[in-house]
Amino acid sequence: MFGKTRHIHIIGIGGAGLSGITEILLDLGFHVTGSDIQESYTTEHLRARGATIYYQHAASHINGADVIVISPAIPADNPELLAAERQKIPIVRGAEMLNEITRMRYSVAVSGTHGKTTTTAMTATVLSSLDPTVVVGGKLTDGSHARSGEGDVMVIEADEAYGSIEMFYPTVAVVTSVDADHLDYYNSVDEIGETFLKFINKVPFYGAAVLCLDAENIQKFIPRVKKRYITYGLETSADLVAEGITIEGPTSRYQVRKNGHLYGEVHLKMPGRHNISNSLAAIAVGLELDIPFDRIRESLESFQGVHRRFEILGEVNNIIVVDDYAHNPAKLKAALSGARDGYKRRIVAVFQPHRYQRVRDLANEFSLSFYQADVLIVTSIYSAGEAPIENVTAEKLAQSIQAHGHRNVLYVPDTDEVADVLMKITQPEDIVITLGAGDISKVGREFLSRLQAAH
Repeated sequence: MFGKTRHIHIIGIGGAGLSGITEILLDLGFHVTGSDIQESYTTEHLRARGATIYYQHAASHINGADVIVISPAIPADNPELLAAERQKIPIVRGAEMLNEITRMRYSVAVSGTHGKTTTTAMTATVLSSLDPTVVVGGKLTDGSHARSGEGDVMVIEADEAYGSIEMFYPTVAVVTSVDADHLDYYNSVDEIGETFLKFINKVPFYGAAVLCLDAENIQKFIPRVKKRYITYGLETSADLVAEGITIEGPTSRYQVRKNGHLYGEVHLKMPGRHNISNSLAAIAVGLELDIPFDRIRESLESFQGVHRRFEILGEVNNIIVVDDYAHNPAKLKAALSGARDGYKRRIVAVFQPHRYQRVRDLANEFSLSFYQADVLIVTSIYSAGEAPIENVTAEKLAQSIQAHGHRNVLYVPDTDEVADVLMKITQPEDIVITLGAGDISKVGREFLSRLQAAH
């Protein structure tokens, strides 16, 4: 594979997208080196797998590399990137490398502005009898971002950020949702939709698209889909539908019907209508690949979820603590609706905004995203390396949420102080959910430890 390429250097190796690619490259026998700005669980996991990792950026790190793989977030003045340009070493984005890995396989690419990580993991579980290779943006239950299989099928998470999705040519293209996000790159949600449409129309004549009919922005472009497609949705006129939905605590049940044929009941160990929708996409792919429905049902019933996707951290004194990666308005609404649907409890949400640009571009949408939370705590913005933007602050966001009608919003800028606040305001039968793509999960774990110490 890849001709004479032996040594691959990855800049930003600890990132969610590149770490999974790294694991597959290591399994394929490549010599992989990489760099990142800080040590993490992920980089240590990759080091244990055989990667050489540097925790700084220096031109000497690329010595001997045949190709450089980068995240689109890597700045143009990165010393390793500049050295590669001077030495005429090929430079590719992670999405391009992942597409090359999938080129000789039957590939299922799961995309969407929300729901794609869980849907990718669910799809991989449904297809487990085919022993697929899997690459996801989140962590699987074993702590990895990827798994190498012996089968001919590959299931990948296809990210739309920075237009990366345009680099994929899947056999089956799944689109779970199209909402406003990454507006530092896209000019509008319509432009995002056009990008997904191009992605879908790259499917070969023997492939298919799997599309969520509940998503209004997907409905808009369906008339221009040129390839065979299957729609799915919740109690809609879609090809594949969920009927008779019941949600109790962390579990969901529903009946599956496709084109009038009733297949039977599915039981998920996850709350929320959004997770039922995600599972329908996985079922659609499974049926497309001729997996028997009974096997699909058994696979989904055994599915344990994904790290930081409505992850239940624990329960002490009848207070449930949950952590979720939700960081854009659609994901936040889905996570809070899942908590509301599954638990008849008071919801105390802790939100850490992620990136100044996202807060600026989606300020109005964020202000309307928290009505399902009985109490909302807003912390300071997690910059993710961005420079602050004038007049864009978490305090102003909290004020805006309150101005839009939420009656119980607290601004606690220092995440180290949030556990103290939670200890004072929570009560038995609450559910506490931490929300964000930064380091907010530490707050939930600290609060849980404090509860355990107190009881």
